[in-house]
Amino acid sequence: MNSTLIVVLNWNGISDTLECLDSLLAQSYKHAHILVVDNGSVDNSKLLLDEYQSQHKEDIDVVYNPANFGFAGGVNTGIEWALNEEYEYVALFNNDARADKKWLQSLVDVIQPKEIGIATGLLLHADGKTIDSTGDWFSKWGLAFPRGRGDKAAKAPEAGFVFGASGGASLYKTELLRDIGLFDEDFFAYYEDADISFRAQLAGWKVTYTPEAIAYHEQGGTTKKIPGFAIYQTFKNLPMLFLKDVPSRLLLSIGVRFYVAYYLILGNAIVHGNGWPAIKGAAMSWVLGFKKLGERRHIQETKRVPISYIKGILWNDLPPDQTGLRKVRKFFTKK
Repeated sequence: MNSTLIVVLNWNGISDTLECLDSLLAQSYKHAHILVVDNGSVDNSKLLLDEYQSQHKEDIDVVYNPANFGFAGGVNTGIEWALNEEYEYVALFNNDARADKKWLQSLVDVIQPKEIGIATGLLLHADGKTIDSTGDWFSKWGLAFPRGRGDKAAKAPEAGFVFGASGGASLYKTELLRDIGLFDEDFFAYYEDADISFRAQLAGWKVTYTPEAIAYHEQGGTTKKIPGFAIYQTFKNLPMLFLKDVPSRLLLSIGVRFYVAYYLILGNAIVHGNGWPAIKGAAMSWVLGFKKLGERRHIQETKRVPISYIKGILWNDLPPDQTGLRKVRKFFTKK
């Protein structure tokens, strides 16, 4: 009996998707089934997916969404399938990634303890030389970021707990998803995985990382097809993440830093010619922010961990890649 459903999202990226599926079919872990969710593609995806699925009927199903529901909405289609079919785990895997043959087995091995709800692994860039992610951190400046991005692969950290997991190559217990809910579709793409990790932590679940679960990712292989998309989503989603999930007793201390950082980054985007998508994203964050305040009440009222625990798992500094913010901070703090 299959215990794990692997969800792969496709949107006008069929050549990447077929290579991705080849790597997933070669997994050493044999108690899994693959569900491809096509997110309203307008290329020849349906033709080629139908052909591929007909060759692997026992291992793959395909669902066609009528439109592009974003990463969050697309994977929710797969998660709902997993919940309905009573799978124990859901693995999410980017279509522009490739999995080492022991990727899934390694994640299943470390997710077994009762308190662990999410397991993530060593996500390398496509050439295997540098790190894309070894889990996510959430900074006391209110910014989420991938741990180790850009570091050499040889510097990958040892196994252990992390704040969050990349939605592009991680394993989730369906028990967790029944407990805290699915991905927030208002995020569409970007930081939706940080949001669900934060909600998991607040609810008392843990996120673990293992370097044995290796995958290779062509970073931005999908979103770079749309100019300004990543910028718009970033400025839309960062405030929503802050408003929903940061506990009340940390709102002031994190909020002061966050909004200083946010508007400095916004100004930098404008100066460098990305003002229009950045401003649109910031404006939309205000529109959706009121909705997030309503959702916040339930999240915070049902949290099961003390503030001291949340404070203890936050990154104490700015994200490593925020060199501009570091220069600004140094200017104002130098003696």
